[in-house]
Amino acid sequence: MKLTFLSHSDIARRELIAFLRSKGISNEDVLRAMGNIPREAFLDKHFSLRAYEDSALPIGSGQTISQPYTVAFQTQTIAPKKGEKILEIGTGSGYQGAVLAEMGCNVYTIERHVPLLNEARARFDKMGYHSIISRGGDGSVGWAEFAPFDAIIVTAGAPDLPETLLNQLNPNGGRMVIPIGTREVQRMYLIRMEAGKPIVTEFPEFKFVPLVGKQGWQ
Repeated sequence: MKLTFLSHSDIARRELIAFLRSKGISNEDVLRAMGNIPREAFLDKHFSLRAYEDSALPIGSGQTISQPYTVAFQTQTIAPKKGEKILEIGTGSGYQGAVLAEMGCNVYTIERHVPLLNEARARFDKMGYHSIISRGGDGSVGWAEFAPFDAIIVTAGAPDLPETLLNQLNPNGGRMVIPIGTREVQRMYLIRMEAGKPIVTEFPEFKFVPLVGKQGWQ
């Protein structure tokens, strides 16, 4: 009988997926994508042993990689489907964008910290995520050139709902998930467009780095 030996990373990833299920993440596409991606590849080697903790970790430039539950929750909330066009505000390490690409989405991602963006691009190339288009700049104003988007995922806390992002959603069925609140703590909101009108659902508290820009924190 041929034996299969799992690496520490494989075991830790399986345990993470079991944890996410226990926390209410039920979208199998989300779980499959996160189960396929080595989170340690998006972290400095000093944090590799903590890659599958459910915690945010520093990635440089005063930014963090979101905790796995937050990534899973935001992704499940917008319910992305294969082939959809998704705008991500805040590329960061590239992990969230990779999850969306792993699900077969066409990802457009913006990051204002150029060193982080360059590192994320290198990871995308190395891992073969060629459906991700990225640029540096102010994510709070979106990416009008490629609008409308089927979904927008904002990975930084905003003081209010950016009107520009709302206008870049598909008016029929577009979804946006965004944390809104103070610099210290935010509540998560899902905005779903139905016949051009936003329908808002509110979720519990989360904590993100601030969304800095013309339509965010100054």
